[in-house]
Amino acid sequence: MKINISEVKANLSKFVNMAYHGERIVILKNNIPLVDIVPHQIEGKRTLGLLAGQFTVPDDFLDEDDQINRMFYGDDQ
Repeated sequence: MKINISEVKANLSKFVNMAYHGERIVILKNNIPLVDIVPHQIEGKRTLGLLAGQFTVPDDFLDEDDQINRMFYGDDQ
């Protein structure tokens, strides 16, 4: 189904319900297709710890670097 954007503004809930029930809705502006209204697809649960054991944080990770400090703060530090 192709509909003009002004008609969607007036009847949004109707078209959302139609898309939810499987109707393909294409929204047009000046007879040019802009977007489709499609039902939401659940992506599934995120997998936590996907890279566990594949990366180690170096012991000096939080240590300050003198050269970088001089670039930010100058030699007066």
